[in-house]
Amino acid sequence: MSDTIKNYNFYGWENAGVTAVNDIYKGINTPYDLYDVLSDIWCVETCAPRLRDEWTPENKTLGQCSITAFLVQDIFGGEVYGVLRPGGNYHCYNVVGDRVFDLTSEQFSDEVLSYEDNPKQSRKVHFAKEEKRLRYEQLKGELLKKTGKND
Repeated sequence: MSDTIKNYNFYGWENAGVTAVNDIYKGINTPYDLYDVLSDIWCVETCAPRLRDEWTPENKTLGQCSITAFLVQDIFGGEVYGVLRPGGNYHCYNVVGDRVFDLTSEQFSDEVLSYEDNPKQSRKVHFAKEEKRLRYEQLKGELLKKTGKND
């Protein structure tokens, strides 16, 4: 990635300049790199089933939050937190050190979410849902296909 950071539309993009804690995926050094590659991977199959009827390529982050947030955690460390949504589901985002960012916030358009005082989210709880774990594995697999693995 060049030294110049382009403008992104996800929440916290201005502060998302953290670096990977491992080198699993070639070329994925920052959340910006990851967002750019995921933009070509997110699809209706990786979308939460309850939202698939609403998913479009123009709203590619819809229904991708938890699987993306846990993938971000795999690569950059930190914690996954959740904003409680109507209906009892959590919208997941990342906190790495003092950096708060949400690669899938664009799905909410102009709605402003509160990224303060939210509960940590557990991978074990989220992936207890088999369909969610499988979507996460699919996202990881597609990322590996697109980037290759560092040797």
